[in-house]
Amino acid sequence: MTSIKITPAAYSLSSNTLRCVTCITLTQLGFQRRNKFNGVPKKRLLTTISMASSHPLQVCVKASVVTPNKLGDCPFCQRVLLTLEEKHLPYDMKLVDLTNKPEWFTKINPEGKVPVLKVDENWVADSDVITKYLEDKYPNPPLASTPEKSTAYTLVPPGSKVFPAFVGFLKSKEPSDGKEQELLNELNSFNDYLKENGPFIGGENICAADLSLGPKLYHMEIALEHYKNWSVPDSLSYVKSYMKSIFSRDSFVKTAASPEDVIAGWAKHMG
Repeated sequence: MTSIKITPAAYSLSSNTLRCVTCITLTQLGFQRRNKFNGVPKKRLLTTISMASSHPLQVCVKASVVTPNKLGDCPFCQRVLLTLEEKHLPYDMKLVDLTNKPEWFTKINPEGKVPVLKVDENWVADSDVITKYLEDKYPNPPLASTPEKSTAYTLVPPGSKVFPAFVGFLKSKEPSDGKEQELLNELNSFNDYLKENGPFIGGENICAADLSLGPKLYHMEIALEHYKNWSVPDSLSYVKSYMKSIFSRDSFVKTAASPEDVIAGWAKHMG
């Protein structure tokens, strides 16, 4: 097990590599001369940072199967890490080898699944539960959708059917079985949504739904290019722009698995 202490990209000297970073004081960064940071009032920001920085959150995630001491390819783990990054919460990332789960990990989490976040003295699993807890506990900056948007996709978020359609196409052995068209149908639907409501799912600002979908689209792009020589058609320009915007964020670059890990992760599904 490898433990890596992370300072989110907004507060670290570098967001390009995962490494131990000494927390920088607000004075060093010059925050005292600003009234707001990323739209968050300074007083509220100071409170949030002071609460989190002294007690980094502990989170267990999948370790790479390709490169030692690197993050693995789980999109659900990345969703949680993205939430921590976008909320500027320092965290202690524990890399778990899922092919040889250590005893300490199965003791705190008998099901042996990741991600797992320590909440008080308990360990909580499931990315849905974890991200909901983080939003409730650390509401600033907010990642929940705006009220007018939330009613439209509470039950079925836009783009949520893309991932199962991608998996079906990836596993498909018959070109005529309709799996590719199923994926295209879902991507077209999402493209239409973004055209009317984008650039992100919640509108102008990134939200929790984007942090859930983004890692899945990253897997789709890499796995289908490698195993099917397939890519999102240029005609779906809003989807392509959306993917580019998500993938280029500092938080995403910092928490993304290597393409080699993604390819290795999907290999077992290829029969």
